[in-house]
Amino acid sequence: MTTYVVQRIAGQRLDAIHEYSARRWGAEQADAYIHQFFDFFQQVARKEVPWRPIPAALAVSGYYARCGQHFVYWKVLSNGTVGIVTVLHERMHQLDHFRHDDL
Repeated sequence: MTTYVVQRIAGQRLDAIHEYSARRWGAEQADAYIHQFFDFFQQVARKEVPWRPIPAALAVSGYYARCGQHFVYWKVLSNGTVGIVTVLHERMHQLDHFRHDDL
């Protein structure tokens, strides 16, 4: 079974998602939403979701898939582990964030 690791930027984005969700819908709902992400990361590592290549126009290598209202981006690290690189809301301008997230 392939494992995954949440990289620094993705962890920061998850923290921000949790904080926003807790303010908007309460801590219990925020916790549930974050747990959905971690379940999704396991599915990614087990290749139970499609591994769509990031479009070449974005000039970064890796894969992505939708999880709720967010897109999860990952790459395979040199040791074979799936590295969850970032999590972006569907309304975010991906290209701007890729420049800052070191994909």
